[in-house]
Amino acid sequence: MAHLIIYLHTREHGPPCREKVMTDILTKNHQISELEEKLLLRKKLQDITNQIHAARNIKQILVDLKEGILNLFDAYSITIYVVDRLRNEIFSLLLSASQIKEIRVPINNKSIAGYVANNKKTVNIADAYDVAELRQIDPELSFDLSWDKKTGFRSRQILCSPVFYNGKLSGVIQILNKKGGGKFSDEEVGFVQEIAEVLGVAFFNQERYARRRKTRYDYLISRDLLTEEELDNAWEEARDKKEPMESFLMKKYDVSKEDIGKSLSEFYHCKFIQFDDKFPIPGDLLKNLKREYLRRELWVPLCKTDDKIQVIVDDPNNILKRDMIESLLKTKAVKYDVAFPEDIIRYINYFFQMPADESSFTELLGKLDEDEETPEEDGEIVTESDSVIMQLVNKIINDAYFRRSSDIHIEPNVAKKNVDIRFRVDGDCSLYQTVPFNYRAALVSRIKIMSNLDITVKRIPQDGKIKFKSVNGDEIELRVATIPTQGNVEDVVMRILAKGETLPLEAMGMMDRNYGEMLKILEKPYGMVLVVGPTGSGKTTTLHAALRHINTPERKIWTAEDPVEITQYGLRQVQVQPKIGFDFAAAMRAFLRADPDVIMVGEMRDFETAKTGVEASLTGHLVFSTLHTNSAPETITRLLDMGIDPLNFSDALLCILAQRLVRTLCKKCKEAYHPTRAEYDEIAESYGLEHFARLNLPYTDDFVLYRPKGCDACDRTGYKGRMGIHELLIGSDSIKRLIQKHADIDTMRETAIVEGMTTLLQDGIRKAIQGMTDFRQVRRVCIK
Repeated sequence: MAHLIIYLHTREHGPPCREKVMTDILTKNHQISELEEKLLLRKKLQDITNQIHAARNIKQILVDLKEGILNLFDAYSITIYVVDRLRNEIFSLLLSASQIKEIRVPINNKSIAGYVANNKKTVNIADAYDVAELRQIDPELSFDLSWDKKTGFRSRQILCSPVFYNGKLSGVIQILNKKGGGKFSDEEVGFVQEIAEVLGVAFFNQERYARRRKTRYDYLISRDLLTEEELDNAWEEARDKKEPMESFLMKKYDVSKEDIGKSLSEFYHCKFIQFDDKFPIPGDLLKNLKREYLRRELWVPLCKTDDKIQVIVDDPNNILKRDMIESLLKTKAVKYDVAFPEDIIRYINYFFQMPADESSFTELLGKLDEDEETPEEDGEIVTESDSVIMQLVNKIINDAYFRRSSDIHIEPNVAKKNVDIRFRVDGDCSLYQTVPFNYRAALVSRIKIMSNLDITVKRIPQDGKIKFKSVNGDEIELRVATIPTQGNVEDVVMRILAKGETLPLEAMGMMDRNYGEMLKILEKPYGMVLVVGPTGSGKTTTLHAALRHINTPERKIWTAEDPVEITQYGLRQVQVQPKIGFDFAAAMRAFLRADPDVIMVGEMRDFETAKTGVEASLTGHLVFSTLHTNSAPETITRLLDMGIDPLNFSDALLCILAQRLVRTLCKKCKEAYHPTRAEYDEIAESYGLEHFARLNLPYTDDFVLYRPKGCDACDRTGYKGRMGIHELLIGSDSIKRLIQKHADIDTMRETAIVEGMTTLLQDGIRKAIQGMTDFRQVRRVCIK
């Protein structure tokens, strides 16, 4: 038909009219196409609007509806944020590897989404990397490159609009990177603002719906961890089975304890507290409270901070219970936090627990008359409370021993008027107990009496030892040091020297090279083996492991130790007594007259002991000892500076093993992750770029490290136990020549590395890459 019209017009009016008609038709066709395209876009927009209004919860809007909006804008990425007014942040949910993760952005001018939320303005950016363009919008505005670096995604165009309802900010919508390139058009800006309006209504309705419902588990429904139907059923089933609701949700619907905790925290507007057996027992707060009563009422005080008492309770909104708690604690200054009933009961049992023949910490404090001030200047400091103080000190030592503590710290605080008791476990200190300030003198005096120290001397430090038997019969020895501190008080530090079993050499955690070389050295008939490191780095344990390897009936082995911490059948072990002149040097001289094959001396503290050790190793004996030095090469310099003859020492030296103890990641909960390039580069640089290249560990998507997470097995720390990192310097011919020349430390270290030695830091990094520990823990214990 169209062709016929053209033909008729052409016959009637001639060729020029034919061209005009063609142009008009094409124009109309183009206009029709544009109109159809606009109608299609409008339909897409209407579909998205319907989907947003039909969404069951905010999670569905944030995660499930993104794809439709992206198709509308023909863009690569979209993020929809919701405002968190309490934290002054906007947050979104991201689906990553089938897991939903939360991302948060502060509401300020330092990020694009934060700027849009803060200023309630739409921004349309052509290039996010163009600093000048961002500064034109706001001088503070910048683009965070870390996400691009992590994902490999290059952000370019950004269209970002605030989400309102009735003039009140509800969130932000952000669209990234047009597939066709170029800046987002004005029409697209209009579209995003229309979608923002729809989102504002949807967020308001969701919030209003949540306010109307208000249950403790709304968070679980909003995050799609539970449906409303499942929650309704759970209430009935848990009631029928007489199970706590929280336990039922975890068992039936596989909801994690952490997610339920977040839900309770959000509902009650307070912290969610989980049980932690490292929490200090608040003896002063529990004095007038009964265990049975607290278990029945489901609350317990945890601590006092900032003049407020922290109390955990199953229902912080229960006004009657709060009035009762404040009446019993005699204060309105109470901060309420929520916990599972089972965790509250665990705390109560932990605070009050005791063996049948032992009083609890709380009961012991209750037996003391707090109103009676203990005299401090009289000679007889310990008063009629002696038996209770004695029980208190015994309990502190027993608890420290059962928690695997290496040290106990008694710290009177003049400012806070209390006495902190801290335990060191796996190298880290944590608070165990707080005792009323009134008992500081009696506590310190009791420890002094047990250590055979002078209780009348308070102005100078004293050292002593305690022989102690734990409640299960284990023999414990404690080194005690008292030190006068500010405020006319005394601190006490007790190191626990538990008698332990000898570990085998293969349990020392040495790398293959170090372990193989140690086995070769232990086969030598004579020479000197030194193990070096700071106090508490496991030197004695390693020496005893080495002695165990060569402890046979054919060998006579003498050891001089201070004190004898580890006993071994077949060893003749001597404890030195420096106060009576029987020191390490005297013990060494005595051993040489007692037909030894192997001698182990606890420490080379002076020239005479070192000289005797070198001479003994040159006269056919295998000598083991320790020194307090930072690295293997530094040990050589230290001994030469003492005055040891370099020729004799170079002939005697078999090896020097430097070591540290580093915390190990909990095997049950450690998690693998892909480190950033910056983190990888830091590790490579610390190891030494040239040496790290030989490990053939390039930075790829498959390169993983491990980090702590936290679980019940490791008390939520992410770490459990410690292991050794080592630096083994072999007394090779080239090292012996350097010793004779008095070469500097760096020269000896470089030579040893060329011959195969890994430094402490390198050994630690290797173990971090293998997932045994992490780089941060390695850095805590060594420098090079």
